[in-house]
Order: sequence, then structure tokens, then C-alpha cells
Amino acid sequence: MFGEYLTRGVKAGVVAGLVFGLFMAVVANPLVGYADDLNHATVEESGHTHEAESAHSHEAEGAHSHESGDPHAGESGGHHDTAVSMAVTKAVSVAAGGLWGVVLGGAFFGVAFFFLEPAIPGPDAAKSYLMGFAGFVTVSGAPWLVLPPVAPGAEQSLSTATRLPLYAGMMLAGALACLSAGYVYTRLRESRGLGAALVGAAVPFGLLAVLAVVAPENAVRGALSPALETGLTGLFAFGQVLLWLVLAAAHARFRPSSESEPEPGIPTAGRDSAPAAD
Repeated sequence: MFGEYLTRGVKAGVVAGLVFGLFMAVVANPLVGYADDLNHATVEESGHTHEAESAHSHEAEGAHSHESGDPHAGESGGHHDTAVSMAVTKAVSVAAGGLWGVVLGGAFFGVAFFFLEPAIPGPDAAKSYLMGFAGFVTVSGAPWLVLPPVAPGAEQSLSTATRLPLYAGMMLAGALACLSAGYVYTRLRESRGLGAALVGAAVPFGLLAVLAVVAPENAVRGALSPALETGLTGLFAFGQVLLWLVLAAAHARFRPSSESEPEPGIPTAGRDSAPAAD
């Protein structure tokens, strides 16, 4: 039984990982590379002294005079190297996305779903999407309340030694919030009705916002424009939402057909459940 759950989760992870890897290779990586180059160019320009600029000028002239004997060979070699580098980068992005999807699919939709499925409310397909929502909140949503995605090359006030445990702590808080929300919803749904259950389930997520307020602030400083920084943050968020949405959809799609069939001995609604006439 456990093997079936794990296989189903890994299959969903392969599909979601490939979609996420293609998204990174085609959409995200070019924009991130552009932002990285722009950031480095701005930092280098602001940090140059007159002496460094003079030395750079002499080196550039020497390199130009040395390469001027065969300019076309250098140009063709550069284009070839760039094309190979881009192809390798895209292949690595797709492979990394596929691997990341397999890890998330196996961990959340395989192992965790095996133990938590009886406690997840709703029909089978809804359980997959609720699991995807819980995975997004745990891995990305809750930690981003304290440490949102930053543009490449940006300086952060908190050190890495501080950010890593803070991120892990918010992941744990996100997981606990999802578990608490499910428990509260189930208890209140039976005793108080749907409205009270929905309100009660939202309370644990409100506590995450309280943690974000009391957490240390991580000031970010970069050379990019606010519009570009906002665009990159939205791109990162969209990528994670896409990953978890495809994971949930694929997991629901790979539901075994036996789950939708009635168990032997249990009558179904309608004509088949009616008593036979004498």
C-alpha cells in the first residue's frame, strides 16, 4: 500500500518537475541572468576609481591589439561557446527542476499523504489540491513572510547563519499551521457547521502573520530598479505556485481507478440500491 502512494507521488513529481524545469529554463533563467548582469555592472561602475579605470583601459587596448590579427575567429568561437553554454544551462535547469519535483512529490504526495490522507477533508481530488496548498505554505509561503525572495546580487542585512534557521523555523510553523487548520476544520465542521469551520481554519494562518511581525527584519539593498525587483519576486512566486499546482493536478489525475469504484458489498445510490421486486 505504501509503495502505491509513493509511486503515485513520484509520478506526479516527474510531471510537475519537468514543467517547472522548462519554466525555469525558458522564462526565469534569462530574466535572472539579465538582472544579475545589470546588478554586477552597476556595482562595478560605482566601485571603480580613476586608477582602476586607467588600468582597465590599458588592458583592454593590449587585448584588442593582440586579438586584432584574427577577429573573426574569436567572434565565431564566442558565439559557439555562448550557444553551448545556454544549451547546457537549460538542460541543467530542466534536470534540476525534474529532480526537485520528484523530491517534493515523493515527500509530500507520497510519504506525508500516506499518513495524512484520512485526516484531510473533502473528496479524493480535493485532498490532492489541499495537500498542494499545504506544501506551498510549508516550503515557500510561510518562510516568505519573513524572508521573501530577493533579486540576485542583492545585499541582505541578516547573515546566512541567521537566515537559514529562521527559514527552517518558518517552514515548521507553516506545517503546524496547516495541520492545525485541518484539525480545527474537521472538529468545527461536525459541530458548528461550514461557516464556523472555515473561520476557525483560518486562525492558524493568521498566527503566521504574527510571527512575521515579531521576526527580525531582513533589509535588502540592491542596484535594481523597484519595478524589476517586484517583477523578479512575482516571477519566483509564480514559479512555486505553478510547481505545486501541477503537482496537485497530476496527483489527482493519477488517482487509481479502484478508488472511484464502490467496494464489494456496499450498495450504490440509485437503481442498483433499490430492493429487488418479488
